[in-house]
Amino acid sequence: MSEQTLTDPTLPTALGETRNRVLDLLCAGAEPMGVQDIADRVDLHPNTARFHLDGLVDAGLAERRAEDRRRPGRPRMVYAATPSDASTGQRSYRLLAEMLTGLIADTLPEPGRAAETAGEAWGRYLAERPAPSQRVDAADGVRRLSTVLAESGFAPGAVENLDRPVIPLRHCPFREVAERHRDVVCSLHLGLIRGALAEVRAPLAADRLEPFVEPSLCLAHLTPTPE
Repeated sequence: MSEQTLTDPTLPTALGETRNRVLDLLCAGAEPMGVQDIADRVDLHPNTARFHLDGLVDAGLAERRAEDRRRPGRPRMVYAATPSDASTGQRSYRLLAEMLTGLIADTLPEPGRAAETAGEAWGRYLAERPAPSQRVDAADGVRRLSTVLAESGFAPGAVENLDRPVIPLRHCPFREVAERHRDVVCSLHLGLIRGALAEVRAPLAADRLEPFVEPSLCLAHLTPTPE
């Protein structure tokens, strides 16, 4: 198992090529730099350079401050990389997930049930509870559940039949871990669905989760319950 499969991309991977170049320049610089200096070094218009610099400041990857000088006049603003690798260092959340799911699978007598219970608690936490007087029907229940699933990264598709709802899930954010610990991860996901449905008081129950019916497709099967 290679290190690459167990570590997450570092934050600059998501910054884009130009912003990464600006960040690399700041990291390599011994002293803070002004906008014009940076623009000249990376061949950008000063306004474009300032846009990327402000984005790095907002992301916590760079600092902006007034230049320390003793000459008369208004000091210019200079930029420097944040003096810590904490925000840009390598992350290993996937490795952590592998270790924890392996621990659950190997040490608990009923790992699937334990994972489902944890998932139910998180499903309740992630769902938006309706007002006490609000009646939730099947369509609204599916919509509310789909919102939770979408915000959690499962890319739910449209449901065609509300009598026996099946939600297609076209992305698994836990895929790599699920391939090695399917019982734990899929039970966690099923519990999340059940917890969300319970929290929104939907007249639906999660019957089962059908994992990987296609390489990028799982199916969540729901059944109606008395309203």
